[in-house]
Amino acid sequence: MIELFEKAVPVLIEGFWITLRIGLFSILFASLLGLGAALMRTTSNRLVSGAAFAYSTVFRGTPLLIQLFLLYYGIGTLEFVREQPVLWWLFSDGARCAILAIALNSGAYMSEAIRGGLQSVPSGQLDAAASCGMSRLQIFRRIRFPLAIRQAFPAYSNELVLAIKGTSLASTIAVMELTGFARRLMSQSYLIVETFIIAGVLYLAINVTLLGCAWLVERSLGIRSGG
Repeated sequence: MIELFEKAVPVLIEGFWITLRIGLFSILFASLLGLGAALMRTTSNRLVSGAAFAYSTVFRGTPLLIQLFLLYYGIGTLEFVREQPVLWWLFSDGARCAILAIALNSGAYMSEAIRGGLQSVPSGQLDAAASCGMSRLQIFRRIRFPLAIRQAFPAYSNELVLAIKGTSLASTIAVMELTGFARRLMSQSYLIVETFIIAGVLYLAINVTLLGCAWLVERSLGIRSGG
């Protein structure tokens, strides 16, 4: 067991950093997509709102694994994608496809959480701000968005953890992240339980850190105390 630990930990740590990079980039892009889609859903333009609804429905209604396969093995094989340098740069690499797929998937869930937060803001507060002479941008920045985030953040923080766990599927498209390295070590040592216990602890370390950061943000927003 000690010998396995000495052999496995350096290898899994390498996968740990790859997983962390994929996860953090995915969360960043998912947050931007989620906010954009939520704002689109709240507009009065039916075309814009419908496009955001279609995006949310498709990516929440299909498994992340299928989305990964379609992006990497599907879109990446199209001729016009290969002929476009930017598209080929994006879809020719498994890690970048994983980031895109997780971001699109998580962004769809985040958009619903943020949309719910935006719709929960009392219209009376918005009317009062408008009567004080605030512009629509000022109302959004000073009143609507801060109140919406307080409502949406608990669901948003749960999605952060799900995004990190979703990175484990990246190994199915030839990305050697934490799960990929764990599977390789398992095939070499045949110590399945021990190898994946170590990998699980490393995943847990990422998620505990994220949840700790989320708890600090919730505390600063006064969510837990109800303030």
